[in-house]
Amino acid sequence: MYKTDLAVDPTESAAIERRRIMEKQRQSRIFNARQRIIGVDVDALSHQVKERNLLNGLESQRNDAFAQEMVRHDQIGEILDQRQQKDVKQLNQELVKYRGEYQRVEDRKEFDLNDPDYKKKDKPARVSDADQRCSLSGAQLFQGEDLSFEQRKQLQEEQMREWTSQQIGEKQRLLDEQRKADQLYDMKAIELDKRASELAAAEEQTRRNLNVSAKQQNLKMVEEQKASDQLQRTQELDDNYTEMANNIHGNMLTENPSCATSAFGNHRVIPDRWKGMSPAQVEEVRRTQQFQRDEKQQMISEQQRTEADWDQRRVAEARAGLVLENQLNRQKKLAAKNLVEQNKRLAAEQKVKIHQLNKEVYTNQPTDQYFMQFNTSSR
Repeated sequence: MYKTDLAVDPTESAAIERRRIMEKQRQSRIFNARQRIIGVDVDALSHQVKERNLLNGLESQRNDAFAQEMVRHDQIGEILDQRQQKDVKQLNQELVKYRGEYQRVEDRKEFDLNDPDYKKKDKPARVSDADQRCSLSGAQLFQGEDLSFEQRKQLQEEQMREWTSQQIGEKQRLLDEQRKADQLYDMKAIELDKRASELAAAEEQTRRNLNVSAKQQNLKMVEEQKASDQLQRTQELDDNYTEMANNIHGNMLTENPSCATSAFGNHRVIPDRWKGMSPAQVEEVRRTQQFQRDEKQQMISEQQRTEADWDQRRVAEARAGLVLENQLNRQKKLAAKNLVEQNKRLAAEQKVKIHQLNKEVYTNQPTDQYFMQFNTSSR
């Protein structure tokens, strides 16, 4: 047998595919009438590329200037943010230090009422410094008495004066610090405003330079456009003069009959250039029409004769068919009669044969014992 599922050679397949791709590329080059006939305006494309590169360069310079300004602003903002974080951190540290030194829990005015060791520090009234114990039956303190009122009041007044002086000093210090911070903030704001003014002036100068460059480029493009329009108008005027000269001296106005002849043959004309038929052509058309009428009349006469012949032939065939049909009917009747006689003879012979078989041949009928000897083993 022939092997039809042989493996394809990869080298051959690659070569076939490469030739197919090359053929498609060649067809695309050949069948592209615009590129093959008109071509490409290399000078115009080069000029457009130069203009595009110039615009891209100006746009790139503008973007670089803005990017540098953005980086400078980001750096200034980062420095100010770091300084603010440093100032906040320093203020928080000073606040914690002040609270640890001057706002302790032990220095509060109501600390003696909330002191957890109040009972441990308390001692009975009217006892000597040598013996601070109080006996069970010794009445050293009565309800309603306040033996340390004067001393406590004096201490509270001194403490109040101390707190007041501390608060005044602290408030003065905070005011001084706030004044210094405001001065620093004002100096920084003045510096930032000055820097912002410088940046705005630089940005304005950059924008002015870009506008000048764009204006010069636009003027140059306007001049080029004017020159192109002038050249186009001149070319259009020349084309109009040429068209009018061609129309005046052309075949259309001179009515040259040869200009209506088609390139596909002398018998065909161009409709938009045809000026009508000549007398000879008209006479030729009439002769041709008369010839066609005669030819058609001859064809009609011939067709009538042919139809008459076919009618006579159909009548003759119909008569012959009737005769043949009668003959076939007689033959069918005779065949049917012979068939009936043959069937009678065969029926008689079959009856005699059946009688012989039943009376002479089939005399030994099989019994049930005969049928039981079958299908008694596996073979």
